[in-house]
Amino acid sequence: MMETTGINLQALFQNKKMMMTGTNNSAGKVTVIGLGTMGSALANALLAKGYEVTVWNRNAAKAAPLAEQGAVVATGIAAAIAASPLVVICVSDYKASEKILAQEDLANVLHGRTLLLLSTGTPKEARELDAWAKQHGAHCLNGDILAWPRQIGTSDATITVCGDEGIFRQHEAALHSLAGTVNYLGGGPGASAVLFSAVLAYLAGNWIGFCHGALICENEGFRADDFGNLVHSISPILAIESKHMGEVIQHNRFSDPESTVNTTGHDLHLLVQQAEEAGISKELPRFAADIFQRAIDAGYGAEEHAAIIKVLRKTA
Repeated sequence: MMETTGINLQALFQNKKMMMTGTNNSAGKVTVIGLGTMGSALANALLAKGYEVTVWNRNAAKAAPLAEQGAVVATGIAAAIAASPLVVICVSDYKASEKILAQEDLANVLHGRTLLLLSTGTPKEARELDAWAKQHGAHCLNGDILAWPRQIGTSDATITVCGDEGIFRQHEAALHSLAGTVNYLGGGPGASAVLFSAVLAYLAGNWIGFCHGALICENEGFRADDFGNLVHSISPILAIESKHMGEVIQHNRFSDPESTVNTTGHDLHLLVQQAEEAGISKELPRFAADIFQRAIDAGYGAEEHAAIIKVLRKTA
């Protein structure tokens, strides 16, 4: 069961750019733990905005370029956390975050600190780590980055954040140094991970679908970059379609379709046929066609194609 956050997402994303005001993180000190491509981008963005940045990474060699830019390299986790009121943790996932935080006895340094978790994880993991932080006297902001490392520190980056609003307000200027758009999702510690998981599900389908499309083109002697340009040119239509599907599902408006489950299901069976005729992988079209066929068999064929969610909801 997805947790209820009480968030008005429509209002949130219609007014998604939050203006950062007030005195935030007045000490001007931020620690960044985890210096992979994304963590390094976060540290660089903070340095560029004049913050005093302390960094730590399991592989100390990754800290060298940041040290040349003025960052202080901590000798261990405790020293890194003690150095700043705001501690940004950006490693592979929450499991890795937990392992790092378990390396030393941090009871004396965590109290009063704010942990900004920008590692990826499930909503359950986010809630558990939030509870762990509170047990150790720390505050926790759970966040997710919706951007590539090259976009960090620019208006193209988006970060979603949830946690205590007062704590968020204290550090929102630092967050705005990392992303042009910062969406505060309320106090529920799992809210950001919920939306990140939803976006990742969309992106996974998008990436696999694009690669299958590129495979079709490649097999027929067409250029993959021309296909990419075509998708780019219709991207405004795809964005409108995403908004439309969200409204259809939210308000149960499946009965006035522009495209039906029947129509799309038929097209997907043709996509399976095309793959068989071309001798290419049919994993994706078969998977998609099977889901739509289940919806047709369940009696939803005349409804909006978003009605496939009705069969996806049935886990047994």
